Amino acid sequence: MKLVSWNVNGLRACCNKGFLDYFKEVDADVFCVQETKLQEGQIQLELGEGYQDYWHYAVKKGYSGTAVFTRVEPLSVKYGIDMEEYDSEGRAITVEFEGFYLVNVYSPNAQRDLARLPFRLAWEDRLREYLLELDEAKPVILCGDLNVAFCSIDLRNPKSNKGNSGFTDEERGKMAELLDSGFVDSFRHLHPDKEGAYTWWSYMNKVRERNIGWRIDYFIVSNQLASSIKKAEIDAHIMGSDHCPILLELEL
Repeated sequence: MKLVSWNVNGLRACCNKGFLDYFKEVDADVFCVQETKLQEGQIQLELGEGYQDYWHYAVKKGYSGTAVFTRVEPLSVKYGIDMEEYDSEGRAITVEFEGFYLVNVYSPNAQRDLARLPFRLAWEDRLREYLLELDEAKPVILCGDLNVAFCSIDLRNPKSNKGNSGFTDEERGKMAELLDSGFVDSFRHLHPDKEGAYTWWSYMNKVRERNIGWRIDYFIVSNQLASSIKKAEIDAHIMGSDHCPILLELEL
């Protein structure tokens, strides 16, 4: 099974920059997007035969939002993680398949001045609790923009960014708690020492060309799925957003 995740930073804008070309080329069984930044009825997508689409819109217009496009029939679909302050921002969709739950999320950004760090940390606690609840029933795959560079190898300039949003001790500690509770970072599982592997770059001049980036987009899987990981890649050459797509292939 092939899964793709991409923070498109505005799906309508990304569609004008080649989204559908990549969508058709990658030919994923399940394609997850974050930061759709739209409301119901604001886009018409020609995804191709066999795909079903599920959307979690933010109440606030032009903000946040997640979606899942799948050609594998889901057993169930759930919107949110049962906390209104996060669910109103359209931050999570859970799609249940026969062999696993797929949870597509767009984690809150702590903001440059860390004003939203408490909101972010409470999200982390609830998300981990929610994933563990699901994991009791069947394995879980968590994907999306998790807005944290976990290890120093996951960003170009760790020393100068220490304590900044996305690289605080608190956010990295929450990721450690999640992994320690029975989950695996699929990319590091296959590429433990790979440097320069990033999924987000600032729009500042020449930053992406010089690969001054962060790896903040992930496929995190339950431990029991680790042996099923066949490929975990970053399509850094794909433009259209300040993030690039990531890919996971499982042999289930």
